[in-house]
This record gives sequence, C-alpha cells and structure tokens, in this order.
Amino acid sequence: MNFRRSMSSDEPEINLIPLIDILLVILIFLAATTSFHRYQQINVSLPKASAQALAGEPLRLAISQEGQYALDSHLLDGSLAADLAIALEHASQGQDDPVLLINADAQAPHQAVITAMEAARQAGISHVSFAIQAP
Repeated sequence: MNFRRSMSSDEPEINLIPLIDILLVILIFLAATTSFHRYQQINVSLPKASAQALAGEPLRLAISQEGQYALDSHLLDGSLAADLAIALEHASQGQDDPVLLINADAQAPHQAVITAMEAARQAGISHVSFAIQAP
C-alpha cells in the first residue's frame, strides 16, 4: 500500500490531430459536393441599339414629374391619350414620316409615358424615340 501523496506533474492536454483530421474530411466533402456551374433560369436575348441621325426635325414631347405634357415647348391641357393624339396629329401635319422624341423626367409617372406612347400610336406616329442623359 502506498500512502504517500505523489505530486502528479502531468497536465491535461488537448490532442489537436483528430480535430484537424475531421476538419479536413469535412473540407474534402464540401469541395467534392459543391458545383461551380452557373445556371440560367431564362434565356434572354437582349436587343441591340445603334445611334442614327434623325431625318428631319422630330416632334419633342416633354413629360414633367407631375405628369404634365408639353409639345414643342407648348403646354398641353389634356392628360388623356385622345387629347394628346389630337395635338400630335396637328403638330405632325405636313410630315410624311414624323418622329416623336419623348423627354420624360426621371420622376415622371410610368403611366404618363405609356399614355404618350398610346397617343403616338393613335396619331399614326410609328417612330418614337426616348431622350436620355449621357452619363
């Protein structure tokens, strides 16, 4: 029988080798199961645009952020497509192939732009362009 008190000098230690082995196995599993392919949901072919010089002077329709219309710097009273179409027909008289250039404010309602395009269709104007601000 050993009644002596022995001083143990052994300190507990953490063995890191099994931890590293497990982490490497997880890393290999993730690398093997991850796919690096880009999947497309919808095939879209985007339109291409080219700048062309306009033949003749276009009709300029401005749309304010409140949805008001001005045709060649003259404020129009009506906001209906029929009223706008009549104004476009009068302005395009004498032109064999009129061109409408729409200058819409960035904060203009989407409905105001659609109404202008509908009025151009009713007035028989088939060439409609939109003015943009160059970056």
